[in-house]
Amino acid sequence: DVQVAQVTGTPQLIITIDRHKIARYGINVEDIQEVIRSSVGGEVAGELFEGIRRFAIFVRFPKEFRDTPDAIKNILIKAPDGQLVPLGQLAKIEEVVGPRQITRENNQRFITIQCNVTGVDIGTFVKKAQERLEKEVSLPPGYMVTWGGQFELQQEANKRLMVVIPITLFIIFILLFSAFHSLRSTFLIFLNIPLALVGGIVALFITGQNLSVPSTVGFIALFGIALLNGIVLVTYLNQLVKAGMPVDEASVKGACLRVRPVMMTALVQAFGMVPLLLSQGVGSEIQRPLATVVVGGLFTSTVLTLLVIPAIYKWFVVEEKKEEEVTE
Repeated sequence: DVQVAQVTGTPQLIITIDRHKIARYGINVEDIQEVIRSSVGGEVAGELFEGIRRFAIFVRFPKEFRDTPDAIKNILIKAPDGQLVPLGQLAKIEEVVGPRQITRENNQRFITIQCNVTGVDIGTFVKKAQERLEKEVSLPPGYMVTWGGQFELQQEANKRLMVVIPITLFIIFILLFSAFHSLRSTFLIFLNIPLALVGGIVALFITGQNLSVPSTVGFIALFGIALLNGIVLVTYLNQLVKAGMPVDEASVKGACLRVRPVMMTALVQAFGMVPLLLSQGVGSEIQRPLATVVVGGLFTSTVLTLLVIPAIYKWFVVEEKKEEEVTE
């Protein structure tokens, strides 16, 4: 469904003044242009007042004397000696098909070519299109191709997200470190991010969707939920160890006792995304990728959090104990 902006198709009348002919009559180009402008285009001759309201008095030839090329050829031009000469004897009048509109951006003319993309993400489509244009199309000097529309918006959004996501994760890292006072516990909680990332990517692949700005926003929301599950589990494991329970026993018992809170958190978020996941109306193209990422990521994050975090927890807590002993 490729659509090209219609830039031609408007009939135009071009009047080319013959300077040699008007020189024989002693007529100036400006005089002819003024007659054409006032007779065909019209001139404001004055104003009409009605109370406090003003109306411009617009004067030009009647329609039958200006609506056809033959009528315009018969417009009389007055020479300095008083002779009246038809415009057709002084200028070449021809009908052409000219541009319907002239659009500019940054003082440069451009033509818009639009199309919808289905079955592939916009980034891949643009990349393949650029490769084919470079191989098969030779543009004249001064011409260039710029990709805009949704692709341009996506690129701008990706640039902003490349800045926002690291800053957000860094702020979360600082908050976690200030709460746990331990780099190892903070890194352990951050391991939930790759665990959630796997599920989101697999969910997009299974549903045949592509990575887009909405799905990227879904990953940001998913990271927050996954980190919350990690906080719930690691906090409880730390409490058991501080209470004197052996690390291995604390890992198994903590994982078993935290199944219900972690599952409740994940299920509430997942069920909340079901309406977005099943949406089919206006805006569903934005809602579905976001919900797909969150639901898929919650599944893997919840399962792997309860399995992986307790399994590797002893490596982190043992390191902490050794550091405490050395300090003492």
